[in-house]
Amino acid sequence: MGIEHKHVISVLGTGSYLPDRVVTNEEIAARVPGASAEWIAARAGIVERRYAAPDQAASDLAVHAARAALTQAGLDADGIDYIIVATTTGDAPVPSTASLVQLALGAHRAACFDVNIACAGFVTALSVAQAYVALRPTTKALVIGTDVWTRFVDFDDRATSVLFGDGAGAVVVGTVPDTPGATERGLLDIELVSRADAHDLITMPAGGSRLPASADTLADGGHLLRMQGRGVRDFVLDNIPGLIAGLLKRTGHEPSDVDHFVPHQANGRLVAELAEASDLRQATTHLPLRHSGNIGSASVPVALDTANRSGALQDGDLVLLAGFGAGMAAGAAVLRWIATEGRTP
Repeated sequence: MGIEHKHVISVLGTGSYLPDRVVTNEEIAARVPGASAEWIAARAGIVERRYAAPDQAASDLAVHAARAALTQAGLDADGIDYIIVATTTGDAPVPSTASLVQLALGAHRAACFDVNIACAGFVTALSVAQAYVALRPTTKALVIGTDVWTRFVDFDDRATSVLFGDGAGAVVVGTVPDTPGATERGLLDIELVSRADAHDLITMPAGGSRLPASADTLADGGHLLRMQGRGVRDFVLDNIPGLIAGLLKRTGHEPSDVDHFVPHQANGRLVAELAEASDLRQATTHLPLRHSGNIGSASVPVALDTANRSGALQDGDLVLLAGFGAGMAAGAAVLRWIATEGRTP
């Protein structure tokens, strides 16, 4: 009998993209009543963010990030079996943004679909990719988070308009050969939760089948993002530390074992409170939001790519991802990082 070669599911490559236009706090403060550059920096930990160009949509940003991830993974687009796009601000209701990404990449073999779980979308999409790869280990999945939130913020509302930017992040998920006798590696486990009883904390009420677009919904601002900031903070601090603790325990780890915390980039103050409440004092918390702002579904993969390309993620490091947002929904993932041979910076 031949020797059975086992494989582990892992991230094979990462990529990200932020649009060219840099928007400073000073520019935002000039547009938003009651805001100042200093207030924004102190409240949110953001000094600038990126805005998509007028001719850029969510799929355009996604394609840039996807190409970077494919290059790092050493794969051509034709090698991808699934394209899963997490977005709440897709190009249009139909077709899926993933289909447009497929066309632009030339990933002709891939099955494509979108996931709309707002800022928890990337981790949710990652869990779907994990399931597909577990089912057929030769599978390669491209998982993308992309959002163009700046088209949907109300600049009369300083609680939301100062936070958001545009961007995209991507990972390629597949298998790598296991190392006999080595510590468990790759994507170890994922936990997802939903709390629909809190769905009214983050909303964009118009534009769907309940309130189709009309002159009235436009006049009422029904197509703009609404968020109850205090309620969102309470939801995060009441629910995410327990989710993280349970996931770590299930994988045989303590918070002190985590080397890198890669959270949704909601705002700097909230992330700091979450890291403290989750007892992640030993971990490096990655916060590129200082120069990107809150980029929704793209926050986690952009932060992961930034950490990866900076050289911060070393082979064997324990990495914790956490996303949370509208729905309300949350997701966390634990990875034992694998520095894939040949991965390019």
